[in-house]
Amino acid sequence: MKKSGLLILLSIFIILSCRKENFITSSDAHLRISADTLKYDTVFVTAGSIYQKFSIVNENNQKLKLTSVKLMGGSSSAYKINVDGVSGYSFNNLELEANDSIHVFVQVNVDPTAANLPFIIRDSIEIGYNGNKKNVQLEAWGQNAHFLRNKIVSTNEIWNNDLPYIILGSLTINQNQILTINKGCRIYTHADAPILVNGSLQINGLKDTADRVYFQGDRMDDPYRDFPGSWPGIIFNTTSKDNVLNYTVIKNAYQAIALQDPSSNSNPKLTLNECIIDNAFDAGILSINSSIKAVNSLISNCSKNIFLVKGGDYEFTHCTAVTYANRYIEHKAPVLLMSNFISVNNTPITQNLNAVFRNCIFWGENGLVDNEVEVLKSGNGPFAVNFENTLWKVQTTPANITSSQIINNQSPQFDSINTFKNYYNFRLKAGSPALEKGVNTTTIIDLDGKPRPVGLPDLGCFEKQ
Repeated sequence: MKKSGLLILLSIFIILSCRKENFITSSDAHLRISADTLKYDTVFVTAGSIYQKFSIVNENNQKLKLTSVKLMGGSSSAYKINVDGVSGYSFNNLELEANDSIHVFVQVNVDPTAANLPFIIRDSIEIGYNGNKKNVQLEAWGQNAHFLRNKIVSTNEIWNNDLPYIILGSLTINQNQILTINKGCRIYTHADAPILVNGSLQINGLKDTADRVYFQGDRMDDPYRDFPGSWPGIIFNTTSKDNVLNYTVIKNAYQAIALQDPSSNSNPKLTLNECIIDNAFDAGILSINSSIKAVNSLISNCSKNIFLVKGGDYEFTHCTAVTYANRYIEHKAPVLLMSNFISVNNTPITQNLNAVFRNCIFWGENGLVDNEVEVLKSGNGPFAVNFENTLWKVQTTPANITSSQIINNQSPQFDSINTFKNYYNFRLKAGSPALEKGVNTTTIIDLDGKPRPVGLPDLGCFEKQ
């Protein structure tokens, strides 16, 4: 009897083992595909895209044979697939162990001879098994572009809005040369591609959203499209002069704008008219003993919004500097920090400082900052810092400044802020304490290009209409 029972158990084990080794052939077999569609945002010509992937999972207790995994567009498709490390267009008789999976990686490339306007590229991957067919749809927007690798502007040059401009390696404007960028241009820079200005950068954006000039990183896929620090930024070096940026948006840089040393002539080294600098990982504006004139400009959600050190000459009119701590930016530094020195080996090196801030807002929330404006002084050199008709969030008023008509620690009441959804509208609500608290200047429009009143204007870059 004992031998008989042992033989029965052994037979059951052999039967079960054989069943596991057999393929399930029923059309009701459970096959799970982790995505029904792969979507790609703007993909630039020749740069290709990141790989996206999906998994094919055998949820049965027996092996399953995939009769085919096939890119329907074949070799003429803009897409390429890779199945568990093997590249191709069609794969047959793939065996999936019980409760196991395989991974399919998909990349898309765009034909450089394609039309200038964005266009959609579609294909699909068909998976066949046990008489069934399932499909994963592929969908991408592609666009032709100017690709500039280690580009040097050695003569005066003009860029027009015919195609996007993709910067790889770097873009350098030589001394005494001018790069003019006209309305509507889009400039996308790679993660290791700074823009180095030894000459002059002149940007002719206009007020309509489509006519502004945009700088940002070249990763357009989620979540990277919103990451700060996705490209180095624009650096205005010692020999640079006469830089004028009109209606320009600079997003997601490491240091969006960095300036070093004064201009070689009497003009400001950099003029910002109706500009937006947003989501910089380190600094929105970093200036070391240089000169800036900024009007109607928004510097928002940067680790350090405006950082002016070792003196310089500055004039900010109707500007808003604001940061709300969020999932990308920790608000640990004031939105405006200014000094007439830097320390080298614990020794302050000073330069003259002259700065005027008029009709501005300096605000921050959700962070660790009590004083959103800090002004530091060393030595007895020329030092003149004036704040006029300004709203700020400050617990301790900075020393060594002059000020008039200050609104302190009253929320500007911005229109809409949602840090979870990464949505920020820094226009003013009705009832804001910043309404009609400015002093009249020669500035007759706001950041939207809309008129400011003949009477008292609002503080900040936006005028309540």
